Amino acid sequence: MTLITPGGTPHRAPENAAAPEPLIFDTTAVTFERDVIMRSVKVPVLVDFWATWCEPCKQLTPLLEKLVADYNGAFMLAKVDVDKEQQLAAAVGIRSVPTLMLVLQGQLVDGFPGALPEAKLREFLGKHGIVPRAVATDAAEAPKEAPAAAATRLRAEIAAAPDNDELKLDLALALVRLGETDEPLRLLDALPANLGTDERARKARAHLVFAAIAAGAPQADVLEARIAENPADSQARHLLGVRRILGNDPQAGLDQLIELLSRDRNYADGLPRKVLIDAFLILDDADLVSRYRRKMASLLF
Repeated sequence: MTLITPGGTPHRAPENAAAPEPLIFDTTAVTFERDVIMRSVKVPVLVDFWATWCEPCKQLTPLLEKLVADYNGAFMLAKVDVDKEQQLAAAVGIRSVPTLMLVLQGQLVDGFPGALPEAKLREFLGKHGIVPRAVATDAAEAPKEAPAAAATRLRAEIAAAPDNDELKLDLALALVRLGETDEPLRLLDALPANLGTDERARKARAHLVFAAIAAGAPQADVLEARIAENPADSQARHLLGVRRILGNDPQAGLDQLIELLSRDRNYADGLPRKVLIDAFLILDDADLVSRYRRKMASLLF
């Protein structure tokens, strides 16, 4: 099976190896929630509504494939054949092909009909904070820099380059990891729009939201007692989940939030789903996040 994967180079997956997740894939009405909505929580998904008889679609396809490779995993491309998926096309209001729609964080955020040139497509992606990722190398990953050391280094680099917003975003994230709130929030609020939706910015904001919730929450033992007395206490489950995720037991925190979603998915205007999405942004354990994404998907869909 030939895939386009992060790095942009087509290759054939070994028969005995798990295939990496493709960046370009077909989707249908049956699989749209899983393929597009759930994936967009982690990576933006651009949806291409096309048809075999459409000449502009044929011209657009190689350009979109080139951008997927150039952006190296910064977004995924989902393909919908409108003749085969008429119900799906009608549900999202497709009136002509090609039509492109962008899905971020489980929400349809923007789109347009017609085949734009490459420069306009790049401008469209950049407007939503989607920029090419650096190509990964085969070199061993360097040890992670401690947050305090990173903050010191970044302050010096910002002093030398005060207009570098990328450095300010990195400093905000380092300060969040140190437990600070006021300065990182000011830094995040001052970012330009293209960086305000960057995954690092969303990660930092999610940390700040969790920290604010935990600051006003009862201690964990009090919350556990409330749940033992009343398993339907949604507020206690939410607060305990946040405390555990920020503490040293993120799996226990995710268990509480998954249980909350199972018991009371509409609690506080859909908060269980939203808080799980923020938790996935915060946590660095990819395997743990992947397992609980699947649990969330099985409950929602």
